[in-house]
Amino acid sequence: MPNTSDVTQEQPTGDPNYLVGLDLNGRRVVVVGGGSVAQRRLGLLIASGAHVHVVSRAVTPAVEAMATSGQISVTLRGYADGDLEGAWYAIACTDEPETNTAVVAEATRRRIFCVRADIARLGTAVTPATARYDGLTLGVLASGQHRRSAAVRNALLEALQSGVVIDDSTPIAPGVALVGGGPGDPDLITVRGRRLLARADLVVADRLAPPELLAELGPEVEVIDAAKIPYGRAMAQEAINSTLVEGAKAGKFVVRLKGGDPYVFGRGYEELEACVDAGVPVTVVPGVTSPIAVPAVAGIPVTHRGVTHEFVVVSGHVAPDHPDSLVDWPALARLRGTLVLMMAVERIEQFATVLQEGGRPSDTPATVIQEGTLRTQRVLRADLGTVAARVRAEGIRPPAIVVIGPTAGFSADSAASHADSAAG
Repeated sequence: MPNTSDVTQEQPTGDPNYLVGLDLNGRRVVVVGGGSVAQRRLGLLIASGAHVHVVSRAVTPAVEAMATSGQISVTLRGYADGDLEGAWYAIACTDEPETNTAVVAEATRRRIFCVRADIARLGTAVTPATARYDGLTLGVLASGQHRRSAAVRNALLEALQSGVVIDDSTPIAPGVALVGGGPGDPDLITVRGRRLLARADLVVADRLAPPELLAELGPEVEVIDAAKIPYGRAMAQEAINSTLVEGAKAGKFVVRLKGGDPYVFGRGYEELEACVDAGVPVTVVPGVTSPIAVPAVAGIPVTHRGVTHEFVVVSGHVAPDHPDSLVDWPALARLRGTLVLMMAVERIEQFATVLQEGGRPSDTPATVIQEGTLRTQRVLRADLGTVAARVRAEGIRPPAIVVIGPTAGFSADSAASHADSAAG
C-alpha cells in the first residue's frame, strides 16, 4: 500500500526535497510576514504571475510600494487560522517562530506546500537558489546548505553568461554583432557581449578592446586586429566594413569587438549602416563607456547632487580651431558642469587654453586618467591652468581621459573625509 499519511515517520536518506517547477500563474499565494525576507521572495512570485497576498502587522516600504502599484495585496494584521484559504502555495517568513509553526500547520492540514523561512526543515517545501537566464530557470538545492546552493547557482549563471557553458547547441546564424568591450578591464564587458563573443566564428577587434577577452577564444576562432588591416588611413573604416560584411556572407557569425561602447566615438553606426546596406543581420550590444566608467574607478563622479547638473563628453581628435571641428568650445567654457575630453592628450594645451579664454577659471580641477580600469592605471590631479604642463612633465600618454570641473577634484580619499566630517 502506498503511504498516504501527511507526515512520514522515517525520512529517506539523502535530500528528501523533490525539485519541481510550479505553475503559479493566476493562482493564489499567501506570504505571512512583510519584512526583508518576504521582500526578497516577492519579486519572483510576482514575475511568475501569481496572485500574491501578504498578511503582516507591518511591511517594508518596498512591499508597501508593490501593494500600492497593484502587484500584490496586503492585509495589515497578524496571521489568523484560515488565511491560507484558497492558496496553492504559502511562505511563512515572520520573525515569530510560533506564528511560522501555525502557518505550516494550517498549510499541512489543507495540503498546501509551505516554505518556512526561519527553519527550512520544518516546512513542507524549500526555496532553491534560483536564477533566470535567457528563458531558463535554474534551481539548486543542497540539503539545506544555503551558501553552497547559492555558490553553485552563481557559478552556473556566470558560466552561461560568459559562454563557458553553452545552453544551445544550435549554431548561431550568420551575421554581425557590434559589441562594446568596456573601458579596459575584461570583467567590465556586459554579460550579453561576453556570451556572443564566446560563440563567434570571426572576431574583428579594436586596439582598445580588452586583449584578455581574445585569449579566452577557442583556437578555431579567427581573430583580425582591426588596427593592422592594410590600406591607407582614410580607407581603414571602409576595409573594416568590408571585412564584417564578407565574413557574415561567408556564413560566419562575426563579432566586432570595440573598446567602450560601439556608439561613443566608436564609428559603430557606420558599421551598422554598411551591414544593413549589404543585407547582413546586425546586433548592437552596448558597452560600459569609458567617459563615465574610467572617472568612476578613479573616484570621480561625473555628476554629484548640489555640485553639477550636467556633463558633456567631447572628442579631442581635432584641434579647437580646426575647420573640421564641430565643437562649440566657447559654449563649453561657459558651462558649470563636468567636461570629459576623449583623445585629448596630444592637444591638451590647446583645449586648456580655449576653455580658459572662454571663461573657465584656471583653478578649475582637472584630472587625467591614463589606462583607466587597468592595473597600469595612472591618475594625475591638477587644475586647468597647470594640467597641460603636468601632462608633459609626467609623460602621460594615450589612452587617457581628461575630466574638468568641480567633481574632477573628488576622490575616494575626499569622500572619506566628507563622511568623517558629516559623522562629526
